[in-house]
Amino acid sequence: MKTKKILLTGGGTAGHVTPNIALIPGLKAQGFEIHYVGTRKGMERGLIEKTGLPYHCISAGKLRRYFDLKNFTDLFRITFGLLQSLVLMLKLRPSIIFSKGGFVSCPVVWAAWCFGIPVVIHESDITPGLANKLSMRFAKKICYSFPETETYLPPAKREGTGLPVRDELFMGDARRGKELCGFSDDKPVVMVIGGSLGAQAINEAVRGGLDKLLEDFNVCHICGSGGKAPGSRPGYCQFEYINEELPDVFAMADMVISRSGATTLFELLALRKPALLIPLGTAASRGDQILNAQSFEKQGYAKILLQDGITGAILADTVRQFYDQRNECIDAMSKAESSKAADRVLEVIKGLVK
Repeated sequence: MKTKKILLTGGGTAGHVTPNIALIPGLKAQGFEIHYVGTRKGMERGLIEKTGLPYHCISAGKLRRYFDLKNFTDLFRITFGLLQSLVLMLKLRPSIIFSKGGFVSCPVVWAAWCFGIPVVIHESDITPGLANKLSMRFAKKICYSFPETETYLPPAKREGTGLPVRDELFMGDARRGKELCGFSDDKPVVMVIGGSLGAQAINEAVRGGLDKLLEDFNVCHICGSGGKAPGSRPGYCQFEYINEELPDVFAMADMVISRSGATTLFELLALRKPALLIPLGTAASRGDQILNAQSFEKQGYAKILLQDGITGAILADTVRQFYDQRNECIDAMSKAESSKAADRVLEVIKGLVK
């Protein structure tokens, strides 16, 4: 009997990796041999090597939407990555490719198409990113997370699945989280998380409004690398990054302040955590986080606070107001079938494996 073999790919940010990780238990249960393709120095390598999966490195370049001399040098990296991917296809002979996006995924998808290997792409955000746009025509199926995304995808290829969330996030213990942070039970907990790369504007607003926030809340602040702590404060705990303890921190949180990257949003939805969303603006992104946040606010899952003009006082006041309305978000979230996304994606994959 032929071994079913799948190549997972995606990288650049945690959002391009963690949904792949969420699929691993289900893929193993279905008898797949799993390999991962990423870059040599990308953050995906560290995350995947912890899982014990075979990891294959290829070269990757970034295609920018604006003129930059690096576009020319990166074309050579992309070409080399395509050649490496073609060799990988010959060596591993996978049954199927699952791509979570990021520029490392493009050469893998293109190489798979050359050999007639079926490809499934997953788009997390409302509007497809450039890497997925460059890969779509080579895919058999395109899974998506937000209901609004279907208008951007070919009808014959699109599959509304939601976004897979890691099982371990549901295994947190609020008591362990409070012990980790040194919090008592006398105040509710606000968790602040800016994404895998942190968020300077959110960090500054939290620190500017910390005195007011601590009057009513305990604050667990995940600030990203290079964050400067305001010193030890009762009821305040700061981490640069959390991995193993993240489920416990989520479990103790009564509400969350967050960016609106798709992976984080669907984790919050699955865990029924009401969120005050501060999306990354168009000056630093293509605007996908604003669209993501608007979708969640429209569905009643969250409230938006725009980054422009935010101060510590504004943040603290908004947190107080939102906390009083949090149960409305929890009620709306409880009606969503967000926990079945991994199963839906696995069904799409199974349907293409001969």
